[in-house]
Amino acid sequence: MASGTLWVVATPIGNLGDVTLRALEVLRAVPLVAAEDTRLTRRLWARHEIRTHLVSYHARSGPGRQEELLAHLRSGADLALVTDAGTPLVSDPGEGLVAAWVAEGGRVVPVPGASAVLAALVASGIAAPRWGFEGFLPRSGRERRERLARVAGDERATVLFEAPGRTAATLRDLAAACGAERRGALCRELTKLHEEVRRGPLGELAAGAVMDPPRGEVTIVVAGREAAAPRPERSAVAIEAARARVAGLVAGGLSRSAAAKQVAAETGLPRRELFREV
Repeated sequence: MASGTLWVVATPIGNLGDVTLRALEVLRAVPLVAAEDTRLTRRLWARHEIRTHLVSYHARSGPGRQEELLAHLRSGADLALVTDAGTPLVSDPGEGLVAAWVAEGGRVVPVPGASAVLAALVASGIAAPRWGFEGFLPRSGRERRERLARVAGDERATVLFEAPGRTAATLRDLAAACGAERRGALCRELTKLHEEVRRGPLGELAAGAVMDPPRGEVTIVVAGREAAAPRPERSAVAIEAARARVAGLVAGGLSRSAAAKQVAAETGLPRRELFREV
């Protein structure tokens, strides 16, 4: 008997209208859907008149539930996997089931849809032709500091998820790591009734999150580090011209130190080198 297909189905991140026609077709056609929280998923079922049987499968499900789902697939029956919002495995449960089924040579088919990551990126106002996704940062310790340092040094924009109660602290840590003037955006309740996008320097966003704590689902976008300015040309001609400029200033009455400092500021060449050469 042929084994079943595991469908990984994206569901709305807020607005229940943001579900694809293909997702509805799959969710109605499969005999079983594994959901992170069946109570939340039943809202989607009610809105779109889906009657497929639901079974819970979440981060705290024991190995027995995963084995039940694998046995279902081995029997030749299809299975759809959904999370509370968005795509399973993207900071949500499901990776264990998918990895196990792939290891057995099973068929896994993604059904894409709404994405908090992409929605936040396009609403942030931050240029992001290249970007990275960090998910939830560690709450404390060395690993958190290392992740923050990587975000600070990345020339790409970065997208993070955060719980509303920890948003102010995370923005404060981002401002400390990246600089208070680095641009950012705090996006909350995307696609929902109280959707809000706060844009500005990280320092201001951190202060605002203390004064007016965000509620609901939060996604943070951090602008990438600006590329370092190219080093000035240090060809023999450039250095010789700078030396001549320093000599002219000295002849005009400036001290060697002041002349070297001024030419270094004008050319970008090292002041110490110019001072030595005079």
